[in-house]
Amino acid sequence: MSRKLLLFPALLALAVAPLLAQDADPPSRVARINLVSGSVSFRPGSVDEWTAATLNYPLTTGDHLWADADSRVEVHAGSTAIRMAPRTAMSVLNLDDRTVQLSLTDGSLQIKVRQLADDESFEVDTPNVAITILRPGEYRIDANGDAAETAVTVRAGSAQVTGGGAGFAVRPRETGRAAGVDNVTQDVGPAVPPSEFDLWCEDRDRQEDQESISAQYVPRDMVGYEDLDRNGVWTEMPDYGPVWRPRTVDVGWAPYRYGHWAWVDPWGWTWIDDAPWGFAPFHYGRWAMIGGGWAWVPGRMVVGARPVYAPALVVFVGTSHAGVAAWFPLGPREVYRPAYRVSDVYVRRVNVTHVTNVTVVNNVYVNQRIPGAVTATSQQTFVSAGRVGRNAMIIDQREVVGARVIGTTAAIAPQRVSVLAHAGPIAARPPVRVVERTVVVQRTPPPAPVSFDRRRDALQANPGRPLDAGEMNRLRGNEQRNPMVRSTVAAPQNQPGVLPRQERGPMRRPDVQNGQQSQPQAQPQPQQQQPGGFRRFGDQQQQDRPPQAQPQGQQPNDRRVTGRPAPNEQAAPAAQQPPAQQQNEGRRFGRPAQTDQPAQPVTPAQPQARPAPQDRPAPQDRPRPVDRPAPQDRPRPVDRPAPAAAPAAPAPAPRAERPAPEQRKEPRQEKRTERKADDKEKKDK
Repeated sequence: MSRKLLLFPALLALAVAPLLAQDADPPSRVARINLVSGSVSFRPGSVDEWTAATLNYPLTTGDHLWADADSRVEVHAGSTAIRMAPRTAMSVLNLDDRTVQLSLTDGSLQIKVRQLADDESFEVDTPNVAITILRPGEYRIDANGDAAETAVTVRAGSAQVTGGGAGFAVRPRETGRAAGVDNVTQDVGPAVPPSEFDLWCEDRDRQEDQESISAQYVPRDMVGYEDLDRNGVWTEMPDYGPVWRPRTVDVGWAPYRYGHWAWVDPWGWTWIDDAPWGFAPFHYGRWAMIGGGWAWVPGRMVVGARPVYAPALVVFVGTSHAGVAAWFPLGPREVYRPAYRVSDVYVRRVNVTHVTNVTVVNNVYVNQRIPGAVTATSQQTFVSAGRVGRNAMIIDQREVVGARVIGTTAAIAPQRVSVLAHAGPIAARPPVRVVERTVVVQRTPPPAPVSFDRRRDALQANPGRPLDAGEMNRLRGNEQRNPMVRSTVAAPQNQPGVLPRQERGPMRRPDVQNGQQSQPQAQPQPQQQQPGGFRRFGDQQQQDRPPQAQPQGQQPNDRRVTGRPAPNEQAAPAAQQPPAQQQNEGRRFGRPAQTDQPAQPVTPAQPQARPAPQDRPAPQDRPRPVDRPAPQDRPRPVDRPAPAAAPAAPAPAPRAERPAPEQRKEPRQEKRTERKADDKEKKDK
């Protein structure tokens, strides 16, 4: 028994170790800049400089984009298209296998979500609210950071807007607006008409939907698949399955030759291709020489397996030339072993479309022996993100064949320019107030990336190897909070899902008085206002209820719980109350209601049968509201004993003591006779 107890922790450690290792693995997906129009600027998360955005650059957590005036940019994250309107500032707060979290501090985004699994989260955070996309559809989000206003338009799908601890849903063909930061008000109505930017986005979506040939051979989650149809052709090969060939390439073209290298964390050296279609073929699959030309082999499609992004599927080799970097593409059925630290599970996932047994050691690489497959350039060009095609070096083929294999990365330490992707001119940067603006988030994002200056020495000590998560946390120290996040919001009580609400007509703003939402006049019981000025739609149903919709048999002032009138309620005279209120008169003065006593016949009083003032009963014969009995003599509702032993209610004044109707008429008759006599005397005078 003791041996089993000692063995259990060891088995548990073996089972948990792979799970812990997977947490340290880099994300399997990235976002890609696949269209740049006008002046678009980019800033990596680890530096402060802005540079011109580069086509095919892989965006990840911490990166920033700015579309200047008269500029547009399109980004793809898997099958999702994200488009930025002019003067829009966007950054990536978090991007991993299950989360896409964007920051929109100013401007407009149009998002087309084609696929969204149940365990995936898509969130856009603005300076005053957080928007959670709940299902596939078309969304437009506009943020005005100066005015603390956000508008969410849902053409198709469903979104949840949260801020100030409360939230509301925006459904298809609706536009929801949220204003304010601490005291947020909401407004939901019909969707606003499409703008010129929306029409441009619709045209882009239409083009992508028509390019469906590539979706038969690669999954839509493969970033960059949408550019393959119009730039190449597919064929079936007996040894490789479906392969794709580019339509037009330069003479002497080879994979990984026309582009540049950049340092992208957490993967390290990353290939950025110049071709507009140059993303998917250089971060997934393999290349093979087929029929005298290069063809891209994506590999077999695995149901339920998302394509795993790789920075560059190449092998570096050593040469006799000092200060030279040389590489060639991996071929089909060759194992890719990342230079960054990963788990065995990650290695199997990144190779699953080509190799099932990743323990095989590659002693011979097929493309190393193919003439023209190896590309070489100087280390200066390599590290400075220079164009490789125009700075390529020619190496003798015999030297290449016998060159020593170094691995899947170059043993070269990055420089600051390597992170910026190229040493281009200084690009336009967003206004300072936009850059320094913070956002409200629903999910807490990871800490901001460690600056390049703080990890420069560690990268120099181990050239070509990116730092792992442990080293990053050591350099980060206590700076675990993301400075771009102002605060987090608590999920509404009805989360997750769409909040219930009443269907509404044209857009209207909630009633606001002095910065607070006005309360309804009549409620079954007091309704507490939601934090931040929001009205949840479930509460709106109560507020919009017509005042006459009361339960049958119960009047608005019927106090069935306490038996006492409201603090500000004044007791009206019995003769001025409607009959229904006369029945509850005893309740107004602290007496038990007539309905709680045995039924007694009641003779309605006649208006003309009022006694003369001198003939009315004395005050001691008929209690008035000011002459209520002392508290100890008057039973309260909370002190009532059981119904069987309830004390008898004070008996009403005896009716026998009241003057008979005919007696009450006499004083009035005498008065009328006296008035007639007076009138006659005056007339005679």
